[in-house]
Amino acid sequence: MLMCASIRLTYRNLVPIVPNAFYYKSFFKISDDSNENGGDLVAKVLKDHGVSQIFTLIGGHISPILVAAEKLGIRVIDTRHEVTCVFAADAFSRISGKIGVAAVTAGPGVTNTITAVKNAQMAETPLLLLGGATASLLKGRGSLQDIDQMNLLKSVCKYNKSVTCVRHLVPVLREAIQIAYSHTPGPVFVELPLDVLYPYKFVKQEMKIKDNPKGIFPKIMNMYLKFYLRYQFAAAFAERDTSPLPVYFPVASDSKISQCQNLLRESKRPLILLGSQALIPPTAAEKLKKALEHLQIPCFLGGMARGLLGQHSSLHIRQKRREALQEADLVILAGSVCDFRLSYGRILNSKSKIIAVNRDKSQLYKNSGVFWKPTVAIQACSSDFIIKLAEKSSSYLQNDWLSKLQERDRETEAKNKEKINKNDSRYLDPIHLLYELEKILPENVVMIADGGDFVATSSYILRPRGPLRWLDPGAFGTLGVGAGFALGAKLCYPDAHVLILYGDGSCGYSIIEFDTFVRHKLPVVAIVGNDACWTQIAREQIPRFHSDVACNLAFTDYHKVVDALGGKGIILSGDDITHLESKLTAAFDLSQGGDSVLVNALLGKTDFRSGSISI
Repeated sequence: MLMCASIRLTYRNLVPIVPNAFYYKSFFKISDDSNENGGDLVAKVLKDHGVSQIFTLIGGHISPILVAAEKLGIRVIDTRHEVTCVFAADAFSRISGKIGVAAVTAGPGVTNTITAVKNAQMAETPLLLLGGATASLLKGRGSLQDIDQMNLLKSVCKYNKSVTCVRHLVPVLREAIQIAYSHTPGPVFVELPLDVLYPYKFVKQEMKIKDNPKGIFPKIMNMYLKFYLRYQFAAAFAERDTSPLPVYFPVASDSKISQCQNLLRESKRPLILLGSQALIPPTAAEKLKKALEHLQIPCFLGGMARGLLGQHSSLHIRQKRREALQEADLVILAGSVCDFRLSYGRILNSKSKIIAVNRDKSQLYKNSGVFWKPTVAIQACSSDFIIKLAEKSSSYLQNDWLSKLQERDRETEAKNKEKINKNDSRYLDPIHLLYELEKILPENVVMIADGGDFVATSSYILRPRGPLRWLDPGAFGTLGVGAGFALGAKLCYPDAHVLILYGDGSCGYSIIEFDTFVRHKLPVVAIVGNDACWTQIAREQIPRFHSDVACNLAFTDYHKVVDALGGKGIILSGDDITHLESKLTAAFDLSQGGDSVLVNALLGKTDFRSGSISI
């Protein structure tokens, strides 16, 4: 029975391979002594697509890629968890505008990335995930770390493909990268089995092909394996084009631009809501900033758009967005989506004219017809739309409208400062800490948001210093992005300060990566808002259900963990209330000198964000 099953399997697999094997025979010029391998081809494609670093956690399935990449001058950054390397690739792509690349080993290596890949999908980040896999002939036979990776990644990637032979590596990778960038950007997955990455002599050796097998069935099997090996390596290293393929994205038509111009001319109280999508490739942030300054329309900036107008722009309105949207007569949703962040559209005034611009049609009409409806809907690159609108329009400044919003900002910020509590001798007030931090933040700082309550509070107080200087997870609300995002940001801005804003809950996800910062000499500063609680949840759970189950943490010595990993730890408590400025400045000075630093700030309770949970 076993022998018969082998024959059926062999015959089924042999039929499509034999003609190809004979066809490619004349192109098969690999010798047993050749060290050329598929990893070399992968690295060549990446190099020619401008990839300067790969993020990874090593595994035997992917060694050829990493070795070849290093030889070509591509920096290999190895992390302590696969999810971190994908977060790092995500951040690098968002800031640099280039494809972010992560390479992980098969099985658990791939499954460990799922959360980060989904986060990149929802953040619309062009990202290439390379996943190792068992040899093609061993799939489904119980090989080490062999699982159905393709179906696992299908729902979170724009494109996923398993490479079946060496000659397909280059065209598959070029196509994958093109798709990652085009239309609405997103992550793509390419599965790379061992037998398309390793050298011919290694694959032949592992297939255990015999020279003179005895018996009909061993001979048939041997013949099949020889055909299969020939198929795998036929024309493998023939000269191929490895340059980038053209990228496509939708643009607004002139007629749509004209229609929007007319709506603007009629408007007395216009607003722009700029979302993260406005900063995804191929946007030139400075050009977009100039376009907004030319239009002179008040702006609310969310996600990656934070900081686009600089620290002190008169156009950037930070407070009381709900009230402003209720008063506006025209709202431009430029890459902003009517999901939970805009209360599914309920936050919009039903009498307002709405111009919605988005690359993704499903996002463009999210919840449309339920709570809101666009006056004009444009499937296009939102940044390109704003730039074209500015080129064809004069300024629409309405001084009374802008002054009203600015005055409301000032009043709200004054009220926030009134909530500072300096009377707790044990712990710091988070609002006080953040205002002190805002005073001393360097101009060249990049802020990474990774947390719940503490990070949300910081978003009201801290002001990003410029375009692409703020990174948060995006719509998925993922905790644990901190270290990975910091790695990607530091590689984009090697001379800048990179600051991670951690909640004490989120810190636990990636504090081990301080080992990575130290090993790769990529110094960062982290501030942990340590209130010994999952406060974002406790705020609602305790009053609603009268239970703090699973909400409490401890005032853990996170600073000592970082000391043990080779960094520098600093602790702040209520005793340091008069020395906050000097101690925070010292943390950045240490980082400037090459040390990775974690400031463990022990916080007291505050009702600053009561009732703010999003579900």
